[in-house]
Parts: sequence; C-alpha cells; structure tokens
Amino acid sequence: MKIHVHAVHFDADPRLVGFIQTKLNKIETFYDRVTSAEVFLKLGKGEKSKVQKKLVEVKLIVPGQTIFVEQKGDTFEEATDLLIEILKSQIKKFKDKKNIVEHKKPEIEIGAEELVEDEY
Repeated sequence: MKIHVHAVHFDADPRLVGFIQTKLNKIETFYDRVTSAEVFLKLGKGEKSKVQKKLVEVKLIVPGQTIFVEQKGDTFEEATDLLIEILKSQIKKFKDKKNIVEHKKPEIEIGAEELVEDEY
C-alpha cells in the first residue's frame, strides 16, 4: 500500500509520519486489497484556546470504493489512533457488503421447453 502524508501549512516531524505509516500499514491485516492512502494533517482554525485541535483525514483507496475518515484530537497521535479504529469498522462493513454481493447467485429464468412429438 502506498501512503502519502500531506502536512497542510506546517512541516510534519518524521517521527509523526512514521507513526502514521505504521498504524496505516496495520489496516492491511483487515483487507489486503487497499491500493493507497492519502493522509492530510491540519491544525484547527479559529480556536480561542492556545492549544489548537489537530485534524487527521485519511482517504483510503480500495477497488470499487474510496473510504474517507476524519478525526480531531489534542495531538495527531491521539487523532490517528481514534481514526484507525473507525477505519477498521468501515473496512469490515465494506468487506461484509462486498461478500454479500459476491455470494449472491444471479437468478436465471429457465423457460419451460415444450416437447414436441413427431407424428408419423
């Protein structure tokens, strides 16, 4: 899985990027067909307090769908941990839905054929 981390309007610490990549790589244990992930790290805007909320957004690309999750926290690590739990449940729902669709058998109508006896 390719992981792209984008820090919006600041430079992310390499340890933070490594932490996020490690957490996202664990997602592959739930679903191994994840193609790529884009992570956006943002600082909260307009907060009156001195400590800004941290926002982590993840766009996960899987065949047939894009899963998008965002989470706020006091630190990027906290927000990432919460986000990973949400991603796990979203992937489980996606897999269950996909398995239901794949296991459905197509209904084929078979018309009754008339047997015609030849008269001699």
